[in-house]
Amino acid sequence: MQQIYIIHENDAWTAPLREELDALELPYEDWFLSYGEIDINDPPPHGVFYSRMSASSHTRGHRYATEYTAAVLAWLESHDRRVLNPSRALDLEISKVAQYTALNACGICTPRTIAVVGQNEIVAAARKFTPPFITKHNRGGKGLGVRLFHDYEALDQYVLGPEFDAPVDGITLIQEYIQAPQPYITRVEFVGSRFLYAVRVDTSHGFELCPAEVCDLKGSVEQRFSIINHFRHPIIKRYERFLRVNHIHIAGIEFITDGNGELVTYDINTNTNYNPGAEEVAGIYGMKAVARYLGAELSNLTDVEAKMSRPLERQEIAQPIEIAQ
Repeated sequence: MQQIYIIHENDAWTAPLREELDALELPYEDWFLSYGEIDINDPPPHGVFYSRMSASSHTRGHRYATEYTAAVLAWLESHDRRVLNPSRALDLEISKVAQYTALNACGICTPRTIAVVGQNEIVAAARKFTPPFITKHNRGGKGLGVRLFHDYEALDQYVLGPEFDAPVDGITLIQEYIQAPQPYITRVEFVGSRFLYAVRVDTSHGFELCPAEVCDLKGSVEQRFSIINHFRHPIIKRYERFLRVNHIHIAGIEFITDGNGELVTYDINTNTNYNPGAEEVAGIYGMKAVARYLGAELSNLTDVEAKMSRPLERQEIAQPIEIAQ
């Protein structure tokens, strides 16, 4: 029997999806990819494979989970398996430089950014910005490495001091600071590369913006996230096109609007989570939509294979074409 395979490294983030799959009585198998093995000479099982691998996996002791997932996805794709959020999605998940260049290629505005390797080089590159500016990790997630600096001296003390937070891939980003009229950003969720809903996120308490319930360590997440009713904006169509071009099926995209009304996109999350409190108020549920989408993909796959395996009906057999002499 074909089934759904969930590729991930975080049980807490995946539990809500398993609950929704159970509620729909959909067959699935959990692939926890912090460790394991694959024989690349053997064919993978048939089914629908959904990758939820996270850029921040190394912060949970799963240092090589992303690299292992890349190997597994290459194996699956070489056998033409149905993969949702395939290798290209993982590439963008683990590199903000890859995100920004892909967004720019689709005509979507991103912050001015310099990617830097080396602490002395960070200090030098920062002088190309007028304060305030921020730093962040190229392989991010959970707001890793995001710090706001109002002058060069504060940056120098941090980067050259003992508190410097070195990124796992060695690449630090220096980025212009987008000053919004009010302290919030907007996150838009997509399932099946189609818009689901938009969320307003309060940033007055910092840059760690994980919406999952398990991230609510201080009891503040419920108040920070609110779903925007009937959200409409031309950027949605551009995001949907961007997702299709880059073979991303399920994602959250974050943007900020500056004082001039210009929309700037700064993050893509391909292992997106949802806030249950905000969803309960709005009556719309992300993981339920994901589970239904996975079920539909599994049903489509099963239908296609069933048609391919049955004998052709008489009327389906192509007739020879006579070519006029």
